[in-house]
Amino acid sequence: MNTPFELDDVDRRILNALQSDAALTNTELAQLVHVSAPTCLRRVKQLRDHGVIARQVAIVAPEKVGTQLTAIVDITLDVQAADRMAEFEGHVAQEPAVLQCYRVSPGPDFVLIVQVADMPAYHALAHRLFTSHANVRNVKTYFSTFRSKFETRIAL
Repeated sequence: MNTPFELDDVDRRILNALQSDAALTNTELAQLVHVSAPTCLRRVKQLRDHGVIARQVAIVAPEKVGTQLTAIVDITLDVQAADRMAEFEGHVAQEPAVLQCYRVSPGPDFVLIVQVADMPAYHALAHRLFTSHANVRNVKTYFSTFRSKFETRIAL
């Protein structure tokens, strides 16, 4: 098990600022968190090196790029052996429309968050990933009708 990285107040301020706007320059970030630019640069590098900052990305608005249908999919496999679970994870990891994949318990084996253009695109994805996969026993899909909250920030 990974042990948590010990965060101090400066680390928390840096992480909170970057979670709001990862496009800040080092100088802007340093001013915002009240440390010198060299200290800020060193701290951010340390947070990256220790895996606290996993990556920095742009968050795209799905409706602006034509992928406005969000599906939350419960998957139950027929055989839950470790190698079969890993095989399924590898199978769905190749699909760009699958944004997130979680092993869960109790209940289904996996919960997927899927983003597609429309219902025909979902049906094509379901055929590729689920109905054509011999180890998938059950699929239950929920379609989002409204997203009232979406956040990537982790409270620190």
